[in-house]
Amino acid sequence: MSLVPLPQELPVFLEPYLPSPSSVTTSKPYVTLTYAQSLDSKIAAKPGTRTKISHAETKTMTHYLRTKYNGILVGAGTVLADDPKLNCRFPGDFQSPRPIIIDPSSKWTYHTSQLSLVCDRGEGLAPYILVDESVSLRQADVDTLNSQGGKIIRMKLLGGASWSYIFKTLHGLGIESLMVEGGAKIINSLLVANQREKLVDSLIITIGPVFLGRDGVDVSPESSVVLKDVKWWTGIEDSIVCGRY
Repeated sequence: MSLVPLPQELPVFLEPYLPSPSSVTTSKPYVTLTYAQSLDSKIAAKPGTRTKISHAETKTMTHYLRTKYNGILVGAGTVLADDPKLNCRFPGDFQSPRPIIIDPSSKWTYHTSQLSLVCDRGEGLAPYILVDESVSLRQADVDTLNSQGGKIIRMKLLGGASWSYIFKTLHGLGIESLMVEGGAKIINSLLVANQREKLVDSLIITIGPVFLGRDGVDVSPESSVVLKDVKWWTGIEDSIVCGRY
């Protein structure tokens, strides 16, 4: 499916919240939380359900953002529910970001996924999949990743690895900028963790004109979060809020 044109004013609006040469550090990637939510702060109608929230022009914005980062992180719940391609389809000669999948229990079967097919066609990069050091791996996944240039990274995840350790590990693998797209558990965890140590550098949130109801999957951290340096943009249907905290 082709993308609709990106609104001309969006790149200028987004630029202050994107990674730049001056934002590069020696310890962690530049991290942006970016996702679409409903008016009642839901990112899906039900757990494990793929849900349309945003307009086509903000879908294009997502692919534009993927030209600005060299990593894109999601959790196992997202790849199991959506089977996403996690590549960049923005027009031009752009490198897709490296998918980073946090899958502690190794629930996701990579070698039969859409992402694996995308990599076979040379339309994206093979993922780095983070799994707990105790789990067993599917040999077909290992073989496919090895042939495509991806990795399985074992670390202590079950029982709670710190985000600072995860980000330091990714930075050591060359991930200097990272967009975190979901799911809710990861987003909520990072919002809370960021109150203890500086982990998240910016937020770019699309708000669609829909209520998903009480069965929806919430982005709602355990304690309050107040953004600063806030800017709003409104398109055909959606609004985008950018900020820091």
